[in-house]
Parts: sequence; structure tokens; C-alpha cells
Amino acid sequence: MPSYQDFLKLARERQEKKKSSTGGVLFTNHAEYKMKQYSLSAQRIKTVMRNPKRREEGIAKDTIAVMQPVSIKHKDGKETWSQEIWVMYVQVKSRKPKGYTVESQKMANGGCGVRVISAWRYPGVSPQGNPIPEKILRELENESIMNEIMII
Repeated sequence: MPSYQDFLKLARERQEKKKSSTGGVLFTNHAEYKMKQYSLSAQRIKTVMRNPKRREEGIAKDTIAVMQPVSIKHKDGKETWSQEIWVMYVQVKSRKPKGYTVESQKMANGGCGVRVISAWRYPGVSPQGNPIPEKILRELENESIMNEIMII
């Protein structure tokens, strides 16, 4: 039977392999299932997160939902589309318990700052919800900059 240290070593190797293949973004099992269901790749999900057409508060607590149309058509000077891709994710906050180093924080967070909760295709154009207030957007940007500084 493998020791606990062997188990941890294997788990860390799996996390590193998963992290390197997805560019530092972790996907929940639910998100991976939905990606298969809707034929969405990890690269497509990251593209939606990097360049969203719309950004709103997610349904779950402390989550962000972003949307990008599948293909935009221009009719009479207006943009139209028939399908949207939505991604709901959460920013992973780093904790600083006593005795933890930067390396152990990276291991605790899986080495990433974003965890994708879910992804889906929406047929048609979804109704406009409550957009995220500018104040919160600025806080998120500042927090992501601080997380990058902490990781470096």
C-alpha cells in the first residue's frame, strides 16, 4: 500500500499535468461534463473568458458569468447572432495561514487563479441581466493584479 507521501506526490503530478494542459485554469467535473455535452473545448472557454461580449454576476455566490456569441452577423448596421456561449467561473482567492509559503499556496489553489464552474450554449439571444457594477470590476482587476504579483 502506498504511503501518504507517495499519494501526495501522485496527486501533485496529476494537478501539474492538468494545470499545464489547461493553461492554469481549473475545471470542475460539472464544467467538464457540460463542455462535452455542448462540444466546447477548453481553449474556447478561455477565449470566452478573455474576450466576453457581456459580463454579469453569476447565479452562484461570488461567481462571474461571461458570454460570447458563437458567430456575429451584421444586418442593417446591427449585430445579430443565433447562439451564445456562457461560462460561469470564480476567482480563487489565496489564503495566507501561518507557516504557508508562496509555493504551498500555489499547491493549495492548484496553481491557478480561476476555477470554471459551468459552461453552456444558449440558443438565441439571452435577456440582459444585471451587469456587474464598475466598482466590483475594478476590485476584481486589482485583485487579479495582486494575485499575479503574489505568484511571481
